[in-house]
Amino acid sequence: MNSKSILDNLSPKKALQKLIDGNTRFRQHQYIERDFKQEVEDVIEEQYPFAIILGCIDSRVPVEILFDQGVGDLFVTRIAGNLENEDVIAGMEYACKIVGSKLIMVLGHQDCGAIKAACDAVKIGHIPQLIIKIKPAIAQTEIIDEDSSKSEKYINAIAKTNVKLTMQRIREKSKVLRTLEEEGKIQIVGAYYELHTGKITILDA
Repeated sequence: MNSKSILDNLSPKKALQKLIDGNTRFRQHQYIERDFKQEVEDVIEEQYPFAIILGCIDSRVPVEILFDQGVGDLFVTRIAGNLENEDVIAGMEYACKIVGSKLIMVLGHQDCGAIKAACDAVKIGHIPQLIIKIKPAIAQTEIIDEDSSKSEKYINAIAKTNVKLTMQRIREKSKVLRTLEEEGKIQIVGAYYELHTGKITILDA
């Protein structure tokens, strides 16, 4: 369980390492033994998550499990294509400025359905509105094999570009978060999850 004092003394670098270490445990099947009932009771009065993760809705990317974290350890926002909007950014500002979380991670993943839908220009319901937000990542990704949703390499390359552009827009849209990062109080990072291996790789900004 995180406390205010623990969080106050945690650096962004150490917060990132906690996630990396957790993913290593996940891949090695060496999970921390947890009493979830006790963890639930421990955070009834207050919570001090050390990071906030913006991930995709994909059911194969269960954030807390991939990082071997417990109740109260992480703020998690999940939206198709791991994209930011005003509400998502507001949550990040709350997490970092009000609660004191030290890390923001934008987590993309292999075989992303939102990326495929954007490549295929799916025209169903509200999906075109999502596609508009992914198009910049498509435009800025070098074509690999073929510019098709059938090309796994191309889709995964777009997913990584999309993470980086999301990070960029978060910084541009939020003076609060940008200032916290410039002051060294938080870190904004991008990451990519491989479905086949369970490995999470940190992406260059």
